[in-house]
Amino acid sequence: MRFLGKDEEGIIRVAVVDDQRLFARGLSGLVDLLPEMEVVGVAYDGEDAVELCRKKEPDVVLMDISMPKMDGISATREIRDLLPQTAVIILTAHEDDEHVFRGIKAGAQGYLLKDADLEDLSRAIWTVHAGNTIIAPDLAQKMLNTFQSDKSPKSSRLVPPLTARELEVIKALAQGKSDRQIAHTLSISEKTVNNHTSNIYRKLHLFDRTQAVIYAVREGIIDVEELEYRSPEEY
Repeated sequence: MRFLGKDEEGIIRVAVVDDQRLFARGLSGLVDLLPEMEVVGVAYDGEDAVELCRKKEPDVVLMDISMPKMDGISATREIRDLLPQTAVIILTAHEDDEHVFRGIKAGAQGYLLKDADLEDLSRAIWTVHAGNTIIAPDLAQKMLNTFQSDKSPKSSRLVPPLTARELEVIKALAQGKSDRQIAHTLSISEKTVNNHTSNIYRKLHLFDRTQAVIYAVREGIIDVEELEYRSPEEY
């Protein structure tokens, strides 16, 4: 494993965090085999993960949840506060909704199960590095089931206060499309896309694309089946 310097360009710099040392070393070796990706460091608990990211400033962190000293949710929150440009993908064996929502609330842009194949992992890294969000289909389905079973007034469906164009934009955001792709699809400028996105966030009290995905799924703007992976060449 070759550890890259901060000044090297053209490479997605990845940090791996997992308290299972064999898994962490195996995963880092696999990431090193992926084109245009290199591992900048490995940590085995949340505290070391935060310190590693402070020193190496990786582009993407592959984060476990259950770890000693500091769990992955807390580490994700600290890393995102410290390095807003660093994207976090949570890799976990947990499928329960509590972990999904806690991870998203902490600022994770990706959420995959540990049994994901290497192709899925590669696509997830490319996706979050491009500034987009990715959630494994099984986990997205659980999110949808939770929203549908929640009978509280807070989750009751209302007509979203969005224009027709804003609905098109939020659907495209939830599908993982970049601003450039949205602009091309809707035949508008990227600046106009940014304006629509800002209006959507303001109206719905959202802060990022992950929250836009959750809102779009919850309100039926997009089906879970449409939360597809994006291939690297699409960015």
